[in-house]
Amino acid sequence: MPKHANSGFSRLTRTHKLSVAGVAAAGAAALALSVVPGNAADHGKTQATAVENVQPAAFSAVGTAGRTQQATIARQADSSAAKGKAEAAAKQAAAKQAAAKKAAAAKAAKAKAAAAAKAKAAKARAEKAAASRSAVRTAIPAAAPKPAAKPVVKRVVKTYPDNLDGWIRESLDVMAKKGIPGSYNGIYRNIIRESSGNPMAINLWDINAQNGIPSKGLLQVIDPTFRSYHVSGTSWNIYNPVANITAACNYAAAKYGSMDNVNSAY
Repeated sequence: MPKHANSGFSRLTRTHKLSVAGVAAAGAAALALSVVPGNAADHGKTQATAVENVQPAAFSAVGTAGRTQQATIARQADSSAAKGKAEAAAKQAAAKQAAAKKAAAAKAAKAKAAAAAKAKAAKARAEKAAASRSAVRTAIPAAAPKPAAKPVVKRVVKTYPDNLDGWIRESLDVMAKKGIPGSYNGIYRNIIRESSGNPMAINLWDINAQNGIPSKGLLQVIDPTFRSYHVSGTSWNIYNPVANITAACNYAAAKYGSMDNVNSAY
């Protein structure tokens, strides 16, 4: 029986106790009168009838309170039973979940062990195959060594910055291949005097301009001179910096021995 089932009865009021006592006393009196012998029988019957007509007023007065208390006790009992069922269901669910986790862990461990065994077997097969191939290579005489391949000579393309320094250096490399004399300082000095380093410079006021063939480019070359002393491998555009420098240096070499010997208009 749940612990709280007795708690309701432990709280009986003094009125409740007196009512129960009265009922008990009335029952005892009725029992005593029933055993009276002989002529006292009628008197006993009268007393018994009187006892039977006695109403336990106190008990009747608290009947509603008693029923309410009994209903409360019943509800408490139902609540306790429901709580017990819920706790039992929770324990059962927890046990089921723990069993599922344990089964999953066992399955994972089994799968891991199987994978490890498979990997080990594969490694053993690979080692065995490698040993077999090694044995075959040892048995077959080595082939004659192949002749060494000729080294591949890669052509390195030299690059130059797109500025006055790069244009002069590229022109000097072209001039060196063509045998045209000239130095960096000689070329630079004449460029600064003739065009201030502007590859698009053009003279529209001197005698050449008056004759319809103005001087153009870094070293102020006229079109006929540019065409006559153009160096192969360079652009045919007179304003191209490298083509202009190289053609002008080729002309200066033919007329003055080198651009280094030019110190004024040429």
